Amino acid sequence: MQAAGGAKNFILLMPDAPVDEAVRGLTEAAFGCAGERCMAGSMALAVGSAGDAIVPALVDVASKIKVGPTFNDPSSEMGPVITAAHRDRVESLISASEAEGAVVAADGRSLRPGTAPSGFFVGPTVLDHVSAGTTPMKEEIFGPVLSVLRMDDLDAAIEMANRTVYGNGAAIFTKSGRAAREFKHRIQAGMVGINVGVPAAMAMFPFSGWNDSFFGDLHLQGKEAISFYTRQKVTTSRWFGDADVWAR
Repeated sequence: MQAAGGAKNFILLMPDAPVDEAVRGLTEAAFGCAGERCMAGSMALAVGSAGDAIVPALVDVASKIKVGPTFNDPSSEMGPVITAAHRDRVESLISASEAEGAVVAADGRSLRPGTAPSGFFVGPTVLDHVSAGTTPMKEEIFGPVLSVLRMDDLDAAIEMANRTVYGNGAAIFTKSGRAAREFKHRIQAGMVGINVGVPAAMAMFPFSGWNDSFFGDLHLQGKEAISFYTRQKVTTSRWFGDADVWAR
């Protein structure tokens, strides 16, 4: 079988990460599709001083994202979540995270745009200084919520990311080839991005993660998917010619 599972995708931010590019990648990963996709970058691990530079810039961008009904308002940049029940769940998880000590740097709770007061809207939310073992680390929120953990170094960040039972996608923003190489070899995820927030850009690449993010053997899409749907046949043959034919 081929079965995609849950996800908790980590984005590592190194101190040398270019701020503008990192903020753009985080914005697309965390808030694209209102966070309702398996490739959503829901966890940012800020190494060293990276958080001090990137988080304020990210909060500024998040606060300016126009949330509204995208089907009739082309200026809307992010639409609603799928149901009222899911909106309530996302908002309750934000509140639970705040109660556990997270700093709500950008708050999207109870957002009701005037153009659609009854829509199921949650605004872009950034939870800073999240602690290991708390709600954002354990729950797949599946909404426009980015949780930020502050980490001492690259080793600690990789170790933290590898603690999750999932392993769908992971990314790193850095200018260091050494850090990128360490990350891509040691991270336990099926899809890895280097300065790419959503590492699933090409349909011809196999799609799916590791661990509890995928169940089966051959991944989705690409050559592996074709192999999965192909029943192989092996034919072993040998031909014997007429003696007169060989003589001629």
